[in-house]
Amino acid sequence: MIRRAFLALALGGTSLMTSHAMADAYPVKPLRVVVPYATGGGSDIVARALGEKLSKKLGQPIIVDNKAGASGIIGTDAVAKAAPDGYTLLVTITQSVLTNQFLYNRLPYDPRKDLTLVNVIADAPLVLVTTPSLPVRSVKELADYGRAHKGKVSYASWGVGSYPHLAGAYFSKVTHGEMVHVPYKGEAPMLQDLLGGQVQWAVASVLSAKPYIQSGKLKAIAVTGTQRSQVLPDLPTFAEAGMDDNAFKVLGWIGLLAPVGTPAPVVARLDEEVRALIQTQDMQARFSALGLRPVGSTPAQSQAIFAREWPVWKTLVAESGAKLD
Repeated sequence: MIRRAFLALALGGTSLMTSHAMADAYPVKPLRVVVPYATGGGSDIVARALGEKLSKKLGQPIIVDNKAGASGIIGTDAVAKAAPDGYTLLVTITQSVLTNQFLYNRLPYDPRKDLTLVNVIADAPLVLVTTPSLPVRSVKELADYGRAHKGKVSYASWGVGSYPHLAGAYFSKVTHGEMVHVPYKGEAPMLQDLLGGQVQWAVASVLSAKPYIQSGKLKAIAVTGTQRSQVLPDLPTFAEAGMDDNAFKVLGWIGLLAPVGTPAPVVARLDEEVRALIQTQDMQARFSALGLRPVGSTPAQSQAIFAREWPVWKTLVAESGAKLD
């Protein structure tokens, strides 16, 4: 019995030493960070900014690989099917690992079974904006106006299935406004038509909308999330404005993910280095310039965020009726 106990202790110690050794040795070759969207977007900029500094910390090159297409599905699937060794990682937005599950009837991957969240790097509140001519100044007044003008109020989005679409459809349904959805191919054309008065309101990124809010060309009503935006601190959240629905508390985020089965010591090393970088003044300034709020959550915290938001996105898509092929 003593011999068995001694052997178990020895094996446990060996396992512990192996884990530490694995973390210390990692990485021994270049890392590939897949971004499932085109260059120039938020996830791409974040991946390259982090990759540049993380490369120095890890002592290995980090190659950012843009595998765009099919609303993020192609690149996300490539990582989901990659070897779980810590050398192929994913930096992406919520759409490819959350929203797509409910928008598409079939996906080649299951984010809950094939991927693990290492770190929620940053998130971004959105802002509800209207044309100046729309006679509303609050969320309640927009709801009242919609009910009084059923079928005559339009809201814009930067695409079917995007958060502005889902949030707008949900708002229309719960306020019984029967508002009309007008989708665009991107945020820029959406804002141009909003400025031109072709549509009456939208949920937009704070960074893109801020110049128009400051110039008076758009009227800001409220922000999403559970806390006020540092960029627009005078604006209430939807909850503060009287709409305490989870639909307006979720935020789009940019996360670092790895294939399921990636060794825990490797995940821990990546998380430790990324969180340290997120806390630096330089990275904080870069995120702020993009309209992002630095987060840097641990793997456990990140996975809790994912689990908490999963049913919210499922409900939002179901309420909107949105489907993509």
